Amino acid sequence: MSDYYRQIIPTSELENRIKAFQEKMAAQGLDGALILQKPDLFYYSGTTQAGCLYVPADQAPLFMVFKDFDRAVAESGLDRMVPLKGPKWIPDLLRGSNYNIPQRLGMELDILPADQYLMYLNIFKTSEIEDVSGLIRLQRAVKSEFEIDCIKKASALADEVSRKAGEFIREGMPEIELAALVEAHARKLGHQGLVPMRIWNTDIFYGHIMSGPSAAVPGCLASPTCGPGLNPFIGQGSGFYPIRAGEPILVDYVFALNGYLSDQARIFSIGPLPEDLVKAHEDMLALQGAAMKKALPGLAAGDLYEFMVQMADDMGYADYFMGGAEPRIRFTGHGLGIELDEFPFIAKGQTLALEPGMIVALEPKVVIPGKGVVGIENTFLLTKTGLQSLTLLPDYLKVI
Repeated sequence: MSDYYRQIIPTSELENRIKAFQEKMAAQGLDGALILQKPDLFYYSGTTQAGCLYVPADQAPLFMVFKDFDRAVAESGLDRMVPLKGPKWIPDLLRGSNYNIPQRLGMELDILPADQYLMYLNIFKTSEIEDVSGLIRLQRAVKSEFEIDCIKKASALADEVSRKAGEFIREGMPEIELAALVEAHARKLGHQGLVPMRIWNTDIFYGHIMSGPSAAVPGCLASPTCGPGLNPFIGQGSGFYPIRAGEPILVDYVFALNGYLSDQARIFSIGPLPEDLVKAHEDMLALQGAAMKKALPGLAAGDLYEFMVQMADDMGYADYFMGGAEPRIRFTGHGLGIELDEFPFIAKGQTLALEPGMIVALEPKVVIPGKGVVGIENTFLLTKTGLQSLTLLPDYLKVI
């Protein structure tokens, strides 16, 4: 079975990430961190096999693997790995591997379930457990050259998926049929299927393909678009609404390749759209262009958000920008990488400064109840001179 496993993240990349993390922990006086969440585990170990990665501030990390050990060895570039029977044996494994039990232990308290937190409090009775999620998320916000290359590859396939979507569109077909065709094509290209999100109680499957007034149906999702979906349990995305001529068709999909994501949205129509929707789409393209010029290193993410909101208000879209009903979402873009909701958030009140190496998706959209959604989304790399788009499919409205 080992022939099926492969190491995706180079060992040197893992070593660099762990070294940088150790420096941040040491600066805060932490003795070590226990990494449990799958995206963070993948980031530091190169695998998501079940287990616990202990990263001390001043020694090599130890990956304690519950299942599957042989697969974890093949997929991870880490040197020190041991089998793990269960969490209660972690202190014994640490002592047996010449590690001290940490006095100050970092854990991912932003996502760790309460019962797990209480269990680890009992396991590490002599340790003070502190939240290390902020350090991890800030580190992951700035991508390495390896990560940028991964996202560029995902972006090229995102372009291909959106382009192919235009070939599948037929009048009268339900949204879900179009979604099935697009998703099958994405899978053939290597889409991993799952799109991880860090925010609790939130799931997304590929993204949203919706048309006409269906796309403007609001819901609980932290997104400018939601849609009715197939049932109340899902409550988002494609449903059985038939695609009709003269209505905007939103193809807003994430491509997930080898753990890394690219986010993109394009608008299609069968025949021309009404003039007000055409103008709104063109205005969102202009807003995107202005935001690209504004987004320079050092700018606070919240200031970019305010700039985009003000420009949309000045254009006359105060009631429709980033949602067609209150409460509208209070972001106009987001970071992404292994998860869809990474730092930085282009959102109200965010003080994190933009920095070269960050990857952001900007998504200015107009949502008009009873009519539909127009707008754009692209994945960008922040460079020293501004934003460079990694998704290259033309932004214009595609009339079929």
